[in-house]
Amino acid sequence: MNKPKATTRTLTQLALLLALVLIMSYTPLGYLPVGPLSLSLLSIPVAIGAMLMGPLAGAVLGGAFGLTSFFSAMRGGSLLGTAMFAASPAGTFVTCFVARLLMGALCGVVFNLARRLWPDNDKLCCAIGGLAAPLLNTVFFMGFLVALFYNIDYVQQLVAAMGAANPLMFVVGMVGVQGLIEAVLGCVVSAAVTVPVRKVLKQS
Repeated sequence: MNKPKATTRTLTQLALLLALVLIMSYTPLGYLPVGPLSLSLLSIPVAIGAMLMGPLAGAVLGGAFGLTSFFSAMRGGSLLGTAMFAASPAGTFVTCFVARLLMGALCGVVFNLARRLWPDNDKLCCAIGGLAAPLLNTVFFMGFLVALFYNIDYVQQLVAAMGAANPLMFVVGMVGVQGLIEAVLGCVVSAAVTVPVRKVLKQS
């Protein structure tokens, strides 16, 4: 395939996935409220893009995810987001945007590493890449949340309600079953979409 055609195809894929991220962000398809957090399915299109087009595309899609999350916090979309933005708009930007940008980029890196280790097992590599996105999303988001907002009143109220003895137990209590559901959905759906698409692209 010549370079202009490949570039056009990549830009088209990126545009479609960006549109999907935006649609999911502003409809019930993207966030399912679960307690103080929301179960997010937006890591799925980010993972698909990172596996199809590489870490840079993953960063772009993750950044788009992060910006919609930041704007939601600005608008008071959730109690946690409202409390974070009131305490520190800059810290909220880091927690929402930087965390998701890193997630998208590193998802592509993880997928590429998996392909080097198992070059003949595309299904396994896509499953690993699909699993990496929600796991990295949780690690970065909760890591920044604890680092920047652990001492604000709202978070301390959650800590007290959970009876969390330390930040690690707070993270475990916050993520809980939600993190497991996100990880399973991310792995299964991302792999189910990416494997056949990659096969078609290789044949074209």
